[in-house]
Amino acid sequence: MSRWPAQRLTAPDPDTYDARQQEIHDAIASGPRGGVRGPLAVWLHRPELAAKAQELGRYCRYDTVLDPRLSELAILVTGRVFGSEYEWQIHKDHALKAGLASETIEAIRQNRRPVFSDAAEEAVHDISRAAHEKRHVDDDLYARAREVLGEAALVDLIGLLGYYTLISLTINVFRVPPMGDNPVPELNDE
Repeated sequence: MSRWPAQRLTAPDPDTYDARQQEIHDAIASGPRGGVRGPLAVWLHRPELAAKAQELGRYCRYDTVLDPRLSELAILVTGRVFGSEYEWQIHKDHALKAGLASETIEAIRQNRRPVFSDAAEEAVHDISRAAHEKRHVDDDLYARAREVLGEAALVDLIGLLGYYTLISLTINVFRVPPMGDNPVPELNDE
């Protein structure tokens, strides 16, 4: 028996795609993601949403001024806050490859504040947690993040957090399960 509740909305059957769904599917599959999975596949029920969301996602994932290590940190914090196993499963290895310390990743997984030696990582973490948990950022944190990251990176960070909130909500509401036959849950609040 699976630990995961049944998925509420699965991806449309590719054999039933209309022309626009096929066009969007092909655009996503031929891009840097290399395939259409998870929330992107679910969005194909509404191809215009899928098109716009994947375009924003491409920017947030590949084209911001944020160092990939910082982007992956923000994505992991978002996945942790939302308890999105699928998102966590996809991005923990990307975070390691981007240079985020395994100790930092593990602390986030355990829902603990990591010990930071890097001011940019600390600012991204703190902005990400505050934005998700408080729905705002106080003046001191904003000033620190602007000083450490710069305004352009701060704008990109907030955009990235918004996009991965959309991803996480899609995962959670439609119950998109982690990949694999019997994935081990990594995010729990024990």
